[in-house]
Amino acid sequence: MAKLFEHDRNYLPGDPDLDLLGDRDKLTQWRHKGVGPAYYKLGRKIIYRGADLNAWADARRVDPNDDGAL
Repeated sequence: MAKLFEHDRNYLPGDPDLDLLGDRDKLTQWRHKGVGPAYYKLGRKIIYRGADLNAWADARRVDPNDDGAL
């Protein structure tokens, strides 16, 4: 599993560490489209958990050495 983010940390939009995924506008677009990482919405506040960010990133891992056997 990817360890790109601290597992037990919470991240808020605008956090520089989230720039690894995209800028604040990109994360907003993903939330609107329902395609980004899991998040909590508490009132107007958006919170990403490090564990969810790592799981989302891991699901998008591409291994160029995988022959894609079906």
